[in-house]
Amino acid sequence: MAESNVAQIPGKGAGITKEERLVIFASSLGTVFEWYDFYLYGSLAAIISANFFKAVNETTSFIFALLAFAAGFFVRPFGAIVFGRLGDLIGRKYTFLVTILLMGGATFIVGILPTFDTWGVAAPIILITMRILQGLALGGEYGGAATYVAEHAPNGKRGYFTSFIQTTATLGLFLSLIVIMVTRIVWESTWGKGAFEYNGWRVPFILSALLVGISVWIRLQLNESPVFKKMKEEGKVSRAPLTESFLRWGNLKIVLLVLFGGVAGQGVVWYTGMFYELFFLLQTLKLEPQQANLIVAFSLIIGTPFFIVFGALSDKFGRKWIIMAGCLIAAVTYPMIFRGLTHFANPGLEEATVRDPVVVIADPSDCAFQFDPIGKKTFKSSCDQVKSYLAKSAIPYTNQDAPAGTLASVKVGPTVVQSFDGNAAGAEFGALSAKLAKELKAATSMYPAKADMKRVNTPMVMLLLVILVIYVTMVYAPIGAWLVELFPARIRYTSMSLPYHIGNGWFGGFLPTIAFALVAATGDIYYGLYYPMAIAAMTFVVGSLFMRDTDTQGSIHHLD
Repeated sequence: MAESNVAQIPGKGAGITKEERLVIFASSLGTVFEWYDFYLYGSLAAIISANFFKAVNETTSFIFALLAFAAGFFVRPFGAIVFGRLGDLIGRKYTFLVTILLMGGATFIVGILPTFDTWGVAAPIILITMRILQGLALGGEYGGAATYVAEHAPNGKRGYFTSFIQTTATLGLFLSLIVIMVTRIVWESTWGKGAFEYNGWRVPFILSALLVGISVWIRLQLNESPVFKKMKEEGKVSRAPLTESFLRWGNLKIVLLVLFGGVAGQGVVWYTGMFYELFFLLQTLKLEPQQANLIVAFSLIIGTPFFIVFGALSDKFGRKWIIMAGCLIAAVTYPMIFRGLTHFANPGLEEATVRDPVVVIADPSDCAFQFDPIGKKTFKSSCDQVKSYLAKSAIPYTNQDAPAGTLASVKVGPTVVQSFDGNAAGAEFGALSAKLAKELKAATSMYPAKADMKRVNTPMVMLLLVILVIYVTMVYAPIGAWLVELFPARIRYTSMSLPYHIGNGWFGGFLPTIAFALVAATGDIYYGLYYPMAIAAMTFVVGSLFMRDTDTQGSIHHLD
């Protein structure tokens, strides 16, 4: 790649050269496949929960499955440190070749991994290990791809060029949903209903080996970044990128501001609009999985072009305020949008909540936070039993305090169901528990066990999902170019990768787990939204007051 591409004068060479197209295509395609690998787990969380976490109750099992999903996000910052350092030491190209091989190998192993029934506790341990390897790989992928593309982009077009990288997470999710839907159709039409849950879910994971092979072959055709090549020729490659990035206050201050004033809010907006809404449709509103995946897939098709739109706009108007506007609008409108999803996707649930509200009347000291990640604790108190049933059935409820020592009860309209003290029930616990479940099922029979697909207003549901995707494009499209421009070339890979993956991996990646646990504890199906709303609002305030915008037209060849 000619060096002139790095320092190109704005307005010159308005078109994209053949080599620039190859850079964008190869980097984006590989990143699409990495996101495909990473998000297969999230799309199949309920099935994986049933196959690998059988030793715990259903509510804890699903939370544990989400935690395994989140484990991949937890280690992403550590992958950013390891691979970011390598990228600044040995180059961008070879580093993200390693990351895609690691990602693909871990995904393939999940596809052939025996379940809990066959290997016992070893199965979930290996599964979580593979998720950790995936997270490490993804921690090195994004920074490398964004840096590589930005360093090839002409001045004044970095937002536009890197916006193609930003589409890859959405396209990877879309690809995972399509492959899952097609596999489900083929498996169930061939072997009958339930065949996909039995072993068909493995196929999308196994296909990863083919996709990785294609991506590696294409990436091998690329040259190293011209900026890194010039640094290497001039002997200006950083010998200690971690020290320069995080132990020198001038750069560390930018890293911290980027985290709290940029990527934390971007991360929660991304995961709310890409994953939490899918969990909400499936687990809370009880849509048929095939229908929910199809609606989400089409919303992604409609919304994805806005990545390019906002990326190009950021070249003209700056990166910062587009991201800040996305965070603010999302924080303000999330409750309205998710209540709209309930209204249009499962009106029966909305009607039952208004007509026959459920109230749990219990001594607060009798109610535990029902989360046991190691599966050793049994929740037997009178309060825990009724809340466990309601949470598992996705039935909204409110809480009412009762005097100390009072057995919990559930009031549904005029009907009251009395719980029992499971801790004192002894051998009769099983029979009493079954009787309580039967009584609660009868009392809450007006709450739909599944969404009535004939009453789903698909166009309106899709419109609301498209709005969520557009919020994602506002905060995500400009972020890659913004991060690249904020840091010097010699430590760029390392400096941008760590805050990006803390913001997305921790603040964003833990969103489904935190939100689900909050909803289960409070009974309010919208309570989980307070988490992304708070983080997005924080980012808007910090970013607006303390973050600077960058020179979108200037060179990024600076070393310090």
